[in-house]
Amino acid sequence: MRKRVLPFFALLLTMIFTGCTQNTGGSNSNISFNFTSSENSVNSTDRLNSSTPSDVPTNSDVPNVYMTPDISPEGLTAVYNALGWTPTGKVAVKLSTGEPPASNYLRPELIKDLVQSVDGTIVECNTAYGGSRSETAMHYQVAKDHGFTDIANFQILDENGSMTLPVNGGSVLKENYVGAAFGDYNSYLVLSHFKGHAMAGYGGAIKNISIGLGSSMGKCWIHSGGTSKTNAWGGKQDAFLEAMAEAGKSVSDYLGSGDRIVYVNVMNRLSVDCDCDGNPAEPDIHDIGILASTDPVALDQACIDLIYEQKDGDGKSLVQRIESRNGLHTLEHAEEIGLGSRHYSLVRIDD
Repeated sequence: MRKRVLPFFALLLTMIFTGCTQNTGGSNSNISFNFTSSENSVNSTDRLNSSTPSDVPTNSDVPNVYMTPDISPEGLTAVYNALGWTPTGKVAVKLSTGEPPASNYLRPELIKDLVQSVDGTIVECNTAYGGSRSETAMHYQVAKDHGFTDIANFQILDENGSMTLPVNGGSVLKENYVGAAFGDYNSYLVLSHFKGHAMAGYGGAIKNISIGLGSSMGKCWIHSGGTSKTNAWGGKQDAFLEAMAEAGKSVSDYLGSGDRIVYVNVMNRLSVDCDCDGNPAEPDIHDIGILASTDPVALDQACIDLIYEQKDGDGKSLVQRIESRNGLHTLEHAEEIGLGSRHYSLVRIDD
């Protein structure tokens, strides 16, 4: 697989963050991140010029990642149907409601048909860092303003606090804190907008089931690398990345060791900034498509590989964002603890 990037983390917060880490000025914000790469760093240009983005075994044991370039309601439904998965019981559709005023959240008109076909309730959790989604009443208003309540029932999972999930096999966390209503649902369809992220480097399926399903307390717990339930800041970078993988595994384990949860990543509006940023940087990479898998690690790795694959430097800024935050370490640790596999078979359903 890829060489590992080992930056040391030194984060100075000079303003109140919104969402995951609100960057109110897109890529030109005055927020100061001081990431210093070690001697083992690999230049992002070297990665872009790599002839093979990942070594994929050619055997039937690796998970399938299904892909379509058709970013439309029909394409989304087709790639989901390719999974051959049928939800049981009460179905939750996890997504990000997006921070106002201009974030790149998944639009209701794109996801409406799929959400309604599974009779899903859209679910989210409050943030822990200020902004329009840190309080339940305000968050419900954002969901309404962004059109989600027009297409399905909607619930803030942690409006009544947290639920504790055990973390098995973790090195950073022993427990994970999700929204108290998390266990009210039997099956989860995880819809993620793939993009960059100011702290994690990138955001995809793993982030959506860890930070995304974390209650406000759980978000602090993960961000701090399991050192604080009230303060998200000051933890070590690699501990934060590992905590995301471990929190994600606790969710998968709870849902029948992954049997009752599937993942879809939409690769459009590929900004270096997260949907928790109300004023993200404009994307400088073209839209790629929609991918789906029953394995969140394989799915995120496939998306990463497609970013690295882009020709003529397209996607270079997103690669730099990922590497400057050591973002690939989340995938390394997730595979190590058994959340999923970085090896996969990419199945293009339109071929």
